[in-house]
Amino acid sequence: MLFSSLWKSRYKTHFGATDCWWRPGLVVLLCWSCVTQLTFGNGTFEESKHLVIQREGEFDITYNDTVTSENQTIYAFNHTVSRNKTEGVRVSVDVLSQNLKSPILFVVRQKQAVLSFQVPLILRGLYQRKYPYNHLGRTLCQPPTKAASETQYFFVDVSTLSSQGTNYQLRVSRVESFTLQTDKTFSFTASPSQPQYFKYVFPEGVDTVIVKVSSDMNFPCSVMSIQDIQCPVYDLDNNVAFIGMYQTMTKKGAITVQRKDFPSNSFYVVVVVKTEDEACGGPLRFYPLRPDELIDAGNRSKILDVVVSPAIESEVYVMGMLFCLGIFLSFYLLTLLVACLQNKRAKRRALFHNIDDTSPAETASLLGKTSDGKTPASPNEYGSLDSTVSSEAVTESAPSIDSATSADNYGYMERSLENVGRSRQESLSSIEEDDYDTLDDINSDKNIVRTKKYLCVSDLSRKDKRVLSKKYQIYFWNIATIAVFYALPVIQLVITYQTVVNVTGNQDICYYNFMCAHPLGALSAFNNILSNLGYVMLGLLFLLIVLKRDIVHNRALSCNDVNALECGIPKHFGLFYAMGTALMMEGLLSACYHVCPNYTNFQFDTSFMYMIAGLCMLKLYQKRHPDINASAYTAYACLAGVIFFSVIGVVFGRGNTVFWIVFSVIHILATLLLSTQLYYMGRWRLDSGILRRMVYIVYTDSIRQCSGPMYIDRMVLLVMGNIVNWSLAAYGLIERPNDFASYLLAIAICNLLLYFAFYIIMKLRSGERIRCLALVCILFTAVVWGFALYFFFQGLSTWQKTPAESREHNRDCILLSFFDDHDIWHFLSSIAMFGSFLVLLTMDDDLDAVQRDKIYVF
Repeated sequence: MLFSSLWKSRYKTHFGATDCWWRPGLVVLLCWSCVTQLTFGNGTFEESKHLVIQREGEFDITYNDTVTSENQTIYAFNHTVSRNKTEGVRVSVDVLSQNLKSPILFVVRQKQAVLSFQVPLILRGLYQRKYPYNHLGRTLCQPPTKAASETQYFFVDVSTLSSQGTNYQLRVSRVESFTLQTDKTFSFTASPSQPQYFKYVFPEGVDTVIVKVSSDMNFPCSVMSIQDIQCPVYDLDNNVAFIGMYQTMTKKGAITVQRKDFPSNSFYVVVVVKTEDEACGGPLRFYPLRPDELIDAGNRSKILDVVVSPAIESEVYVMGMLFCLGIFLSFYLLTLLVACLQNKRAKRRALFHNIDDTSPAETASLLGKTSDGKTPASPNEYGSLDSTVSSEAVTESAPSIDSATSADNYGYMERSLENVGRSRQESLSSIEEDDYDTLDDINSDKNIVRTKKYLCVSDLSRKDKRVLSKKYQIYFWNIATIAVFYALPVIQLVITYQTVVNVTGNQDICYYNFMCAHPLGALSAFNNILSNLGYVMLGLLFLLIVLKRDIVHNRALSCNDVNALECGIPKHFGLFYAMGTALMMEGLLSACYHVCPNYTNFQFDTSFMYMIAGLCMLKLYQKRHPDINASAYTAYACLAGVIFFSVIGVVFGRGNTVFWIVFSVIHILATLLLSTQLYYMGRWRLDSGILRRMVYIVYTDSIRQCSGPMYIDRMVLLVMGNIVNWSLAAYGLIERPNDFASYLLAIAICNLLLYFAFYIIMKLRSGERIRCLALVCILFTAVVWGFALYFFFQGLSTWQKTPAESREHNRDCILLSFFDDHDIWHFLSSIAMFGSFLVLLTMDDDLDAVQRDKIYVF
């Protein structure tokens, strides 16, 4: 009982104490709530000296207010949004106070988005440079509405942590021209702190449009972006690349937009001016003295024009593809027509000569057969494109010529036809690879033959035909192997490039002509890819022509035809097959390059151009020097060295003096070594005694006897070649062009043209003639090359500059609204290369009935 009474007294005492302080506290709390409710209803709320002011905002009125850490102002706006009409809302802010320690924070609260920014706005550049902007203008995101008309509210909150009063100006206005109209140009002004964006809605029946933004000012550098209709809109320099498609620009920018990429059938065109110009190739003015120093960016406002135009329809795609196929299929038809006409002419000539060589009874019998419609047999019944076998030569026999009595034979000992026929019957499999470059005679005989003052083709075609045939077939198989191993990684890489462009939206990766870039599927510039079809189709056509000639020649050899065995330029088709394959590969790799053209993959477009130029020079040399022409392994090794220097020059050669010195020295030394090789027909040695022998020859031939060169024609060619190459080396060393790959290609083309011109001149000088078909090919090819080079030098884009500078050269389509200047270059250059190959193939057809000891080497 005692403990119970004690516990009760303690419990009652404790409860009473609690009740003493709890009840007054509850009364105070209720009173404070009432006071708070009353004061908030009047528009002011004060707690810990913090004041919130709410105002009804109106459009197109400038509010001049002051904000401190002790007060916050809320502006409430409302506007009517219509489903059929979109009006933009723009918030402009200007801070009047200077040297702010704490910025002012503006928060715009909308129905489906929140936009916040501070003033001064600090934008960062390279090396963490900081650029402050006190005047800002931002367009509010416009969320779509399903109702015909809806009133939407938004609030602008203004606050700061600065204890000092900060003056600011706030203005909210409507953007009447927020929606862009098709084919109507709209002008506006933008700056880094005042980006602009506009809405475009696809009209009915339009699936693809091209958005073009232009300016008369190179700088400041700007960015155009295409973004979906969603909030927030990324319209600052530091976030514009987050979504959508974008590209930097100076004067021009263009992006093709397809309806399928935007489910809402509309998109935003965003234009942002960058804080620095380095991305567009502009200079960096100065470096910050201190890491935290703020740099005055100056006036970076830019006036721009934007226009949205419908792109081409699907019918234009079809017309472009049909046009491309039609051009090159016409060459197939023309080739077939010429082949039929010449085949018919060859049969007619064979008929007349067979009548002349037969007796009267046989003539009557032959005429009787022909009157029945049957064609008499003839060694020349298998006609080719250029009537390779002359009917006059078919009736001639090859008399044995005594080398001691013939002044024009130059040591040539003709082999009997019996031995030749027997050697043709042997199996090619009996020849070993080690025998490819052997001769029956010894080195001394080589020196005697090759160092004569006047050489004939018979002197340099002494090797077994089976050996040379296999030797030159290696050219084809090697280039086919190179093509497979080269093309597969290229295709994989360009697919990756295109995927990166499509996923990231960064259109600065690829250097297109954006004013005429027509997408198809995942490809961004289908027209540039399609125009390379000519290389493939004409390369295949050339292979078919060479195959026909090869078949005709083999049939003539199997019949022991004298002309095929002992007359004319020796027929070796391996290099021709390699040339046709290289032309096809040029088309494939050029198409791969144009999937995403840039400086890292430019060698895809030029590698096989080097090979084509090299193979053409080798073929020209092989015509008169079949026994001593370079092997496939040596030739491709040299071409690999050229491609290696091309890659090194593209990556490291820009402005690198050491590289250009090294390359120029190698270029000059290679020219001298090749000149020596050509002048002495390979009969010289590169060893420790080379300098002593050079001095001895100069002393004996130039100083002691003062005699001229033994081989005048060769000396003229090599002197001209050295002048050209030394001049090109000096130009490269002085100018150091940025496009090293094109510079290297120019060296190859100049040497090829020089050698080709020399060959034509010497051919005419030697009393040889050029047949009508070859002459037509020469004239046609020269004209086409002239037009092709004109379009090549138009320069619609260039990867030597920044993407923005490259776009300054972009131009509209000029053919069928589908092809641009560079596409026409593809058309014409493929035709010109095909014509050049035909010239090489038919140029010496006039010699098919001439004995090889009557054909001079030059």
